[in-house]
Amino acid sequence: MNGIKTIGITGGIGSGKSYVSAILQEKFGIPVYDCDKEAKRLTASNEEIRQRLIALVGPEVFDGNKLNKQLLADYLFADVENASRVNAIIHPVVLQDFKRWAEEQHEKPIVALESAILFESGFNEMVDKVLFVDAPEEVRLRRAMLRDTATEAQIRARMKMQRPELHRLQADFIIDNNQTGDSQLHNQLEKLLTLNS
Repeated sequence: MNGIKTIGITGGIGSGKSYVSAILQEKFGIPVYDCDKEAKRLTASNEEIRQRLIALVGPEVFDGNKLNKQLLADYLFADVENASRVNAIIHPVVLQDFKRWAEEQHEKPIVALESAILFESGFNEMVDKVLFVDAPEEVRLRRAMLRDTATEAQIRARMKMQRPELHRLQADFIIDNNQTGDSQLHNQLEKLLTLNS
C-alpha cells in the first residue's frame, strides 16, 4: 500500500478502542477505518454479501433492503460454525473496502484500522503494528453496560467469548485506558507514534 504505515487497533469489550481511535483522528490527524461500522454498511449495501447471505440463511434475512439483524443473530448463535460461514462472506468484502479506503489516504503518513476481531478476521495481516487498548475487567464491564444498556450477565457472557489476554500478548503496543485521564492517554499515544515514525 505505497509504504503507508498502518496501525491495527483492537482490545476487549469496553476497553475504549473507539475512544482511542477518536483521539488518533482528532489530536493526531490519523484517519481510522472502523471495521465494525463499515461491515454493517457493507452488509446492508453490498450486492455480493446480500446474495450470499440469502443463499446461506434464506431470503427472509433481508426485509426489502433492510437486514433482519435478529434473524442473522439467531443464525450466528445457533451453531459455532455459523459465525465462520457469515464471516467468510463479509470479511473479504470489508478487507477489499479497507484497501480501497487506504489507497485514498495516500497523502497521510499513517492510517489506522479499528477492529474488535483484528486477529480472528486475519486483518492483523494488513497492518504494520498492532495497538492493544487495555483496561481492568471491572472498568470494561461498567463501560460496556452503560454503552449497550445491557445487564452484567449479558456483558460477562460476551467477555467470555473474547480472548483479549491472548491478543494482548500478540500486540506491538499496549495502551492503558483505565480512566486515568485524557492527558495520560495522549502521552501514551504520542510516545507510540514517535516510536513508529
